[in-house]
Amino acid sequence: MDIYKINDIGELINGNPYVGRGIVLGKSADGKKAAAAYFIMGRSSNSRNRIFTEKEGVIYTEPFDASKVEDPSLIIYAAVRTLDNKLIVTNGDQTDTIHDGMAQGKTFSQSLESRCFEPDAPNLTPRISGIIAFADGDFTYEMSILKSIDAEGTDCARFTFDFPSKAGLGHFIHTYVTDGNPIPTFQGEPERVAIPDDMDEFAEKIWNNLDADNKISLYVRYTDLATGEINSKIINKNR
Repeated sequence: MDIYKINDIGELINGNPYVGRGIVLGKSADGKKAAAAYFIMGRSSNSRNRIFTEKEGVIYTEPFDASKVEDPSLIIYAAVRTLDNKLIVTNGDQTDTIHDGMAQGKTFSQSLESRCFEPDAPNLTPRISGIIAFADGDFTYEMSILKSIDAEGTDCARFTFDFPSKAGLGHFIHTYVTDGNPIPTFQGEPERVAIPDDMDEFAEKIWNNLDADNKISLYVRYTDLATGEINSKIINKNR
């Protein structure tokens, strides 16, 4: 087993019916851009009734058909926000928790101390979060997963991973291993994945390999480290 292997993300997700929600952070192969991606999947009609929208630089999950919303509490939220030199990406309303906590001087992990996994027994979906901190023409990034310590949801286990940026390398964390009942939660460290120079290539690799029935939306963003120029793309299955 090569623990330093850099995987093709398309190969990791292809044929897997349900990896849930996923975050990828890393640096392009040419070392010139910071990459971030977030996707959502869904099995129920409530989960599938979503799209990504962008409003004033914030990426939101919103209902595609408002008349069909059953429970908005865990599916409608700000997924991507910025704060000063930081880009925050999460799979729930902890985006706002991190934003507000860091605005008050807390660290990324300290800001998440008030949160835990989602109250959706029996799945007890983990909360996954990521942050890119830009400085001096480069960046570092952190990822977090908050997950149940047991099948009953008696307490929360907290894991935070801190990475330097390396050209061509990204890390991928997702909520589930695959489909199941209950759905098995993500295990271990964030997976090492290759980050190409071209944003559209990266977006297509993720979108085209996600399960066709369960994929819902994808957001990809590349930031030029020299100029700060941002290129981004939203793909919604519901149009």
